[in-house]
Amino acid sequence: MEHFSGNGYLDMELLRFTTAGSVDDGKSTLIGRLLYDSKSIFEDQYEAIRLSSERRGEPEVNLALLTDGLRAEREQGITIDVAYRYFATPKRKFIIADTPGHIQYTRNMVTGASTANLAIILVDARKGVLEQTKRHAFIASLLGIPHLVICINKMDLMDYDQQVFERIKKEFQGFASKFKVQDIQFIPISALKGDNVVEKSQNMPWYGGSTLMYLLETIHIGSDLNLVDCRFPVQYVVRPQTDEYHDYRGYAGRVDGGIFKPGDKVMVLSSGFTSKIKAIDGPEGPVQEAFAPMSVTIRLEDELDVSRGDMIVRVNNVPEISQDIDMMVCWMNPAKLQLNGKYGIRHTTREARCVVKNILYKVDVNTLHRMQDDKEVGMNDIARISVRTTKPFFFDKYQINRFTGSVILIDEGTNETVGAGMII
Repeated sequence: MEHFSGNGYLDMELLRFTTAGSVDDGKSTLIGRLLYDSKSIFEDQYEAIRLSSERRGEPEVNLALLTDGLRAEREQGITIDVAYRYFATPKRKFIIADTPGHIQYTRNMVTGASTANLAIILVDARKGVLEQTKRHAFIASLLGIPHLVICINKMDLMDYDQQVFERIKKEFQGFASKFKVQDIQFIPISALKGDNVVEKSQNMPWYGGSTLMYLLETIHIGSDLNLVDCRFPVQYVVRPQTDEYHDYRGYAGRVDGGIFKPGDKVMVLSSGFTSKIKAIDGPEGPVQEAFAPMSVTIRLEDELDVSRGDMIVRVNNVPEISQDIDMMVCWMNPAKLQLNGKYGIRHTTREARCVVKNILYKVDVNTLHRMQDDKEVGMNDIARISVRTTKPFFFDKYQINRFTGSVILIDEGTNETVGAGMII
C-alpha cells in the first residue's frame, strides 16, 4: 500500500514485482510485451527496436531489446544485472525488477525480489521445471514474497497443448508443496505472440483464468504489509536550529510496521523510556496516521535521548531484543562464509559487528533437504547460521515482518555486502 501525495495518478497503488526464470525462458520478451501491449512505450522506442531487429535479420520485432539496456547484454542476448522498469496503467503503477537467470547471479535475484509483492517465474514449455526454476521458487518463498505467478511460456512452440501446461503445473505443485507460499497461480502464455499477456489468447480456449496483466492490476496487496506490530527505526534526528523552529525535535524514518497516530503511547528502544506521540509530520505537513511504508517525522511529548539506530515501538508490543540472531543466509560473495568469522551487520538503521557462532546446515535447493554434513557455504549457497552481535538488535521474525526481519552481512575489509539474512 504505497501511496504518493497529491491526486489522481500519484495516489494509485504501487505493485512491485520481480521476474525470474532460466536463461532464454523469455523474461525480457515478456516484459517488452507487457510494456508494448499496455501502451507504456513511446513510438520512437518501438521504432528503434524494430530497426535493430531488422538489422539482426529477425523475422519479428524483438521486444526483448526494450529491456536489455546494458550493451553487454544486448551482445550476448542475456540479462546480467537487476534492471528496474517503471510503467503504469489506469489502475496501478508498477515497478519491475528484471533479474538474471544464470546460476551465478542468484544474488541479483535476492536483491531484486527482496521488496517485491509478487514474483513471476517463467518456465519454458519445452523444458519444464528446471533446477533454476526450483531455485527461484525457493528463494521467492524464503524472501516471503506473498504471491507467485508461474507463467508457462512458449506455448506457441508446443501447439498450445493443454496437456503440456497441466503436466508442468502438476510437477511444479509437487515441488512447491514443500515450502510456504500463500498464493500460487499458473498462466499459459506466449510472450512472443502475446497470448494471455495483456490480451486473452484465442489459441487456448481451454484456459479459463485471467491474463497476466489483469492479475497484476487486480491482485490484492493491501494486506501484505504488517499493520499490527508498530515499528519505526529512527534514521535521523531533525533539529533545524532556526529561529522559526527553535524547539523542533523530530525523528525521521520509515514506518516498518503498524500504524502510528498522535496521542499513541510509545517506547524507545534501546533505552526503554516511554512517551506519547505529539505529532507526525509527512512531506506535505502534519498527518493523522502513519503506516508502512510511509516516510515521516515523529515528534514526542518528552525530550528523550533518541539517535539513529533506535526504534520507536508500542509499549505493549515490543520486538525481540537480543544479541543472538538465527537466520537463513543467502551468501553472495566468492569468498566463503567463515565459521567464527567477524562481519559487519546492518539491520534497519542499526549497525554493529557480529561473529558467526554456528553453521547449522546448508539447503540443497533441488530437494530442499538439509545438508548437515556439508557446511562449506560459498557463493549462491543458502544456509542456516547463528551469529552474535556486539550490541542488542530489535527484530521480528522475517515471516512476520520483512523489514524488521532482514539483515545484511558486510565484509569489513572491502565494505561489500556478502550475505542477505532472513531472521528465523
